[in-house]
Amino acid sequence: VQLQASGGGLVQAGGSLRLSCAASGRTSRRYAVGWFRQAPGKERHIVAAISWNGGSTYYADSVKGRFTISRDNAKNTVYLQMNSLKPEDTAVYYCAARLGYTGNTYYTEKYEYDYWGQGTQVTVSS
Repeated sequence: VQLQASGGGLVQAGGSLRLSCAASGRTSRRYAVGWFRQAPGKERHIVAAISWNGGSTYYADSVKGRFTISRDNAKNTVYLQMNSLKPEDTAVYYCAARLGYTGNTYYTEKYEYDYWGQGTQVTVSS
């Protein structure tokens, strides 16, 4: 599976962006998806995750109530809607996929994912 993340950019604090993660290749297989972010000099950590069927989602405490993860399996695309952005949201955002039918399960650890996209830069100015 190849993942292409897009939608990043420069936005003022309080603004919004929508990131997309488009999957290609072995998309006939089912997969859970996570969005991670990595700020300069910091570890990569989970932001949000979604199960294959979209029935379960996870959000890091820092983004709860501001970010929404969703997916359109017909389009092989997962979205991350980011509202009320803050300067501390500035980072490179990566999407990742874990193959296999996992039902209503999401994953929050980097090692649990099989494939990674190339990342998209999000910069929030104050």
